[in-house]
Amino acid sequence: MTKHFKYLALTLVVALVAACGGTPAQTSATQGAPGGEFKVGLLVSGPVKDQGWNQTAYDAFVRIQNELGAKMSYLELGQDQAAYEKAFRDYGSQGYTMVLGHGNEFQDSAVAVADDYPNTYFFISSSRYNGVKEGHPNVIGLNTDSSQPYYLFGVIAAMMGHSAGIVGGMNIPPIAETLTGFINGARSVNPDFPVTTTYLGNFTDITAAKEAGLAMVAQGVDVLLPNADNAGNGVYQILSENDKLIGFGTYRPPTMKDDFSICPKTCVSNYVLDYGEALVELASQIKAGTFTPKSNIEYGVADKSVMYITYNENAATPVPDNVRQAVDNAIKGISSGKVNTLEGNPLTKN
Repeated sequence: MTKHFKYLALTLVVALVAACGGTPAQTSATQGAPGGEFKVGLLVSGPVKDQGWNQTAYDAFVRIQNELGAKMSYLELGQDQAAYEKAFRDYGSQGYTMVLGHGNEFQDSAVAVADDYPNTYFFISSSRYNGVKEGHPNVIGLNTDSSQPYYLFGVIAAMMGHSAGIVGGMNIPPIAETLTGFINGARSVNPDFPVTTTYLGNFTDITAAKEAGLAMVAQGVDVLLPNADNAGNGVYQILSENDKLIGFGTYRPPTMKDDFSICPKTCVSNYVLDYGEALVELASQIKAGTFTPKSNIEYGVADKSVMYITYNENAATPVPDNVRQAVDNAIKGISSGKVNTLEGNPLTKN
């Protein structure tokens, strides 16, 4: 999906609310403010500067602010489910037109408040919720199918390594799907390629992630990667300390697409999620009054401006040309529909 827009070059004062206890009402104009202010809100469960998942959304909202002249606010809410609904209500009552809960864990709270704020569009990342079908047309699942780039990482892992380990955050569908995608990719190369997986039960415990990764390495794993938001930094600590491993940068914002400083010698490829390309388009339509929700929205590697991988040419062992060709072939297969990255349930084989 290639999208081109002519953006308005306006800059307004930005209200950034970073404290978990803050509310949009503290810094944002009320509904019906002069000039028809376009206000957008972001809810995340971890720090917006995590160089990964949360930052992809934050950077996207900064683009909306800069390119569309939006008033932007964000809240870092941790794993406090009770705070999610209150935050959605605060944004709705303050006249925010577009609000994103950046993660599947925000879905239930958005559905709970949606009917009370019909003029607010509530988007949920990593969700296939079809609000139109479910009777809540202003709740839109916005899924970036990360099983697809993880499938590509699986191809690389099986062609360059001997055994892989993945440290996941919580056992929820968007995380489990990436693990499945990785396993399918690896086993498309070698049906017997061993993959060890584990879940931490949270997205914040860096120490636990490092301990889990070290346990995998002790068992012989030589390819290691996380899908655990901020907790995943524990895995990157291992990768930066052990040059015999192979790793991958996950959910990198486009400003860091070629930044491998988190594991400069061992991370051979980055998965880049340019959420801005997707969200700026949606925000443009919402601001213009032309957005009409029809179902949930899905992005994959066929949407080359939104989701892609880059290679680390300075890695200790860069990805060889034959492996890159195999990755290109996999991208073509996924994009054409010939390859289903979620086929079966490979996790049951571990």
